Amino acid sequence: MSAISYLFSDLAAVELPAQAERRNTKAVGDRSELEVMGALIRNGYRIALPFGENHRYDLIADDGERLYRVQVKTGRLRNGAIRVACHSSHAHRRKPGERAIRSYRGEVDYLAVYCPETKKVYLLPESELVDSFGHLRVNPTKNRQSRKIRWAWQFELA
Repeated sequence: MSAISYLFSDLAAVELPAQAERRNTKAVGDRSELEVMGALIRNGYRIALPFGENHRYDLIADDGERLYRVQVKTGRLRNGAIRVACHSSHAHRRKPGERAIRSYRGEVDYLAVYCPETKKVYLLPESELVDSFGHLRVNPTKNRQSRKIRWAWQFELA
């Protein structure tokens, strides 16, 4: 008797559908959430997920003493820095006269950033957020600037 179900008896003959040409932002976000949850769990946090999708945060991290609202974002490595949106964008579903972007400041405790290029998770406290795009520097700047730089290693979640 085979250990494989009769439904999957000939997996080699199964052709998988081609990946969609267009970027699947939902799948990218889901992967980032999983990477962040894994990093938080490895660092001793317990994770809770809010019911529904209309919250300003994606998950709750529990350190045993306090609960933290965490918004997860995917960062992209560009020109030696990880670029991350510190705001939500809803231009595609906004009402007339409503702003298209909304900062997370004051509505989350942390912004967790997963960068696929570095394969690392970074945890930014709310005090480090800006209203537009934040940057975490991975490589030194070309002009050797070092002051007022947010170095990625300072926010890395081991």
